[in-house]
Amino acid sequence: MGQKVNPIGFRLAVTKDWKSLWFARKADFGDLLHEDLKVREFVKRELAAAAVSRINVERFANRVRVTVHTARPGIVIGRKGAQVEELKGAIAGMCGNREVFLDIVEIKRPELESQLVAENVAQQLERRIGFRRAMKRTMQTTMDAGAQGIRIRCAGRLGGAELARTEQYKEGKVPLHTLRENIDYGFAEAQTLAGTIGIKVWICKPHKTATEETSNAPNAKTRKVPKNSARPQHRSRKPKQQA
Repeated sequence: MGQKVNPIGFRLAVTKDWKSLWFARKADFGDLLHEDLKVREFVKRELAAAAVSRINVERFANRVRVTVHTARPGIVIGRKGAQVEELKGAIAGMCGNREVFLDIVEIKRPELESQLVAENVAQQLERRIGFRRAMKRTMQTTMDAGAQGIRIRCAGRLGGAELARTEQYKEGKVPLHTLRENIDYGFAEAQTLAGTIGIKVWICKPHKTATEETSNAPNAKTRKVPKNSARPQHRSRKPKQQA
């Protein structure tokens, strides 16, 4: 039997970060962990149409900060921020009436978010689109968006078959054992008439360019050069020799 390792958990503390950032004593750890799970489940259910990729939870003292990464921030915010206030009140009730901060982060390129790609394939399968057509169309869209590689795996009663089977398609490079590669992983389930179909997606995202990591240009808002930016080395001028 082959053993599978979650690519995100495999890269924790190397290139990936935890979704829950807080420290608790052993007696309180279980309760806080279940609170995080309830908050994520509630937000994901309430914002089902907002294309939510991931939800991060931070705790400090009696405050909770929930960061929602979404491709449609307008749906999350609602008209004049009414939706945000309702979510904050519901989350505060789950967290023992602690002070809650809700941040909305927009995803610029949803085609490169593996969770959103998996949910997109699941929605197509629920609309009775052929699984091969849905997988290949999604792969082409992701590769056109700039991904270095993608792998999609569907398992279940594909096409309403009698026996469940697994099919997968791959394009480009997806090196799962290379820790420095930016591998994103997502999973979704499609509830079809024949049964549940599981979709797994691995996307190899491109590395950040040198200009994105350390930019020497000053920020337009603060008018300051970012820290750890590379300083241009000035050549020492030699005095001209007199003839």
